[in-house]
Amino acid sequence: MANQPSSYPILCASFNQDHSYFAVGSKLGFKIFETDTLRLCYEKDIGAFSIVEMRFSSSLLAIVGAGEQPALSPRRLCLFNTITATPLQELNFLTSILAIRLNKLRLIVVLQDKTFIYDINSLVILSTIDTVPNPKGLCAFSHSLDACFLALPASTTKGSMLVYNVMELQSLCEIDAHLAPLAAMVFSSEGTYLATASEQGTMVRVHTVPEGTKCISFRRGAYPSTIFSLSFGPSMQLPDFLVATSSSGSLHLFMLGSAFNQRGKKSSSFIGAMIPSAILDPAHHHVLHNVVAEGVKSYAVIREVQKISNVSVSEALSFRAKISVVTYDGYFREYIFSIDHKNESSWTLEREYNLLTAISDIPTGS
Repeated sequence: MANQPSSYPILCASFNQDHSYFAVGSKLGFKIFETDTLRLCYEKDIGAFSIVEMRFSSSLLAIVGAGEQPALSPRRLCLFNTITATPLQELNFLTSILAIRLNKLRLIVVLQDKTFIYDINSLVILSTIDTVPNPKGLCAFSHSLDACFLALPASTTKGSMLVYNVMELQSLCEIDAHLAPLAAMVFSSEGTYLATASEQGTMVRVHTVPEGTKCISFRRGAYPSTIFSLSFGPSMQLPDFLVATSSSGSLHLFMLGSAFNQRGKKSSSFIGAMIPSAILDPAHHHVLHNVVAEGVKSYAVIREVQKISNVSVSEALSFRAKISVVTYDGYFREYIFSIDHKNESSWTLEREYNLLTAISDIPTGS
């Protein structure tokens, strides 16, 4: 989530792969927080950064400067060790780095018209992918080694994407997701589902991988809105929820589990069997308005989902989801979303933290 306009104090924000930590970059430097406690674990005030990516809970970071200082070029990737506070290695490119993704074995570097796949230990280039112009550095990466997939835009005029197997270095499928160009996409934790949104932002779609089949469509709203982030719940099988943030300032939650159940019942009928991708009714879509001011970028993840069985109602479940949001005007907010078997839902703001004014009061570590 780089390339944020300079009018915002936060230039980039990212969570690590299990959402236990998050990083923010500003004009002054970058900082890493523990999500559960909001403890400031590390900070480096050496200039502006547009990309800060973590590898799980290790000391390894991939960082890219915002170009406001000569030493922090947006064309230079630095692998940084937070324990020794020193660069491990640097990679230089001919054009600006727009996105970085990494896991235990692979490092992905996205430029405007090329994407590089590296062995993260040796930094040997394993593959170079020529792409359509991708000025926003749009990509989705599944960090699972069993289903380590990378999705990249395949067109500048419509919402199609190519999906690659990063471990086997081969193309998997091409998915035509939307009529308009893509604006956001994300894999589920196990790489079995891929959610997408176009520049129109009115529809969010979920596809199966590696088949590339569109299985569910959610209507976010009737009016266009820029989707800033998409995130699945942490389930190892079918995720329960999908969340989205948008330029409207709202937080959207889509219920996947009940949506799949409804679609399965409909597909057993003659009419349902003829519809490969259902547009779900509003009962599967829950909105919290005014999470952030309209137009301010935000990034949300679902950190935890609890399922509560209702013994008095056969097969009825209640859900409780913990959703963390980092806003580019400098706030961390955490919400609890609850819904019972009658589809009665509620939102509660559990924590709010000013990432800008409170930073100097928190002891830092190395």
